[in-house]
Amino acid sequence: MSSQPAPLTLHPDRLLPIDTGVRKVARRLYDAVRDLPIISPHGHVDPRMLLDDVPFRDPAHLFVTPDHYVTRLLHASGVPLESLGVGQGPLSDESAREAWRLLCAHWEIYRGTPVRYWLESELVEIFDVAVRPSAATADLLYDHIAERLAQDAYRPRALFDRFRISVLATTDDPCDDLSAHAALAADPTWSGRVIPTFRPDRYLEVVEPGWADAVTRLGEVADTDTGTYAGWVAAMENRRRYFIEHGARSADHGHQDAGTQPLAPAEAGRLYRQALTSGVTPIEAVALRRHMLLEMARMSTEDGLTMTLHTGVLRGHHRPSAERFGPDTGHDIPLRDSFTEPLRPLLDRYGTHPNLRLVLFTLDESAFSRELAPLAGFYPAVYLGVPWWFLDAPESIRRWRSAVTETVGFSRTAGFVDDTRAFCSIPARHDMSRRLDSGFLAQLVAEHRLDEEEALETAVDLVAGRTTEVFQL
Repeated sequence: MSSQPAPLTLHPDRLLPIDTGVRKVARRLYDAVRDLPIISPHGHVDPRMLLDDVPFRDPAHLFVTPDHYVTRLLHASGVPLESLGVGQGPLSDESAREAWRLLCAHWEIYRGTPVRYWLESELVEIFDVAVRPSAATADLLYDHIAERLAQDAYRPRALFDRFRISVLATTDDPCDDLSAHAALAADPTWSGRVIPTFRPDRYLEVVEPGWADAVTRLGEVADTDTGTYAGWVAAMENRRRYFIEHGARSADHGHQDAGTQPLAPAEAGRLYRQALTSGVTPIEAVALRRHMLLEMARMSTEDGLTMTLHTGVLRGHHRPSAERFGPDTGHDIPLRDSFTEPLRPLLDRYGTHPNLRLVLFTLDESAFSRELAPLAGFYPAVYLGVPWWFLDAPESIRRWRSAVTETVGFSRTAGFVDDTRAFCSIPARHDMSRRLDSGFLAQLVAEHRLDEEEALETAVDLVAGRTTEVFQL
């Protein structure tokens, strides 16, 4: 066996169809969209990273510690989260190096996963890595990447330009003063576009710890008394206006279910007061949250924020890890999901409203053709979001396209959402989407269901048109 490390290379036709004739068409479609600017309407990149433009600390901080896609599978393979630096803040050089070594030593566990695809794309295309990660190459690669990170060309702003990002949306708490966004917009040395996204989930989940303190703070920021339900509504409307003034185009909502059943005004007021004082039962809390979500849809019809809704997840499934490391650390687990009945109250009221754009996401593949596509195939307000999170993998995205296109075509979809905290994975994720869509469209051309000119128009629209229209960018 050779002692030389295995090379790391990227095949130019990766993810394209295996049939040679279809692949030729897919190549032409992909070549037309591969270098188009990236529009990222939903993600979790910290805007202060771009404002301060401080070099990334180390390879572990960039590739391992903040990325729950990476850490969850390592944890499943017996690597403690604390060994990866999760929830610990800045790491010492030795701790960062050790976290990186753990990733490299377990490289084989990512075979066949989208994580492997993204990481390889980042390593080769951004950092010029030419050997495969392993226990033997870990230190060599760490030093190679660290040397790159010390260069000005690898600072956040330089990479933002290199990635050809035209719009980057962040995810922000309603009480955030958005000072980083304001400072970026006012910076004469900055030409990029970074916009906030209104994410009010914690203010709707009334039995979650800290809810009462959160709504008190909401009232202070909005200069509104949130001691009543009417005050809560007014405060939410105030903060939405503030976000819009700072460039926001959407409001993002993630709850365990998509229920939107209304309450009588008096009952909503009673439950809200009770939640602030003596507390409510879990059933009452769900009823109030569903009513509040319906209220969010009403606000979107009035202020125009696109409403994205992703449901069907049990967050923090492993309580000890949630208590020790906090949220978004790799143990949110999907649930069976439903939309037809839960969304009916919302769609009865606003499904044909000209000012509502409702983008639906789910982790439950059984709902794609059974519920989501039929809803988007009738209601003008409803669009389908490309699979994200657990389903943002090549086969999942192909299954989604096959399941929904027969009912809604392409025009009722919302464009690609990368939903990432890992800044350097953004171009890899968008490239994956462009390759998969090119392959899907090429198959339609090969079956003589589309001519190639139509397929080309559609490929460009999926990259630029759908996202721009649905998120009003």
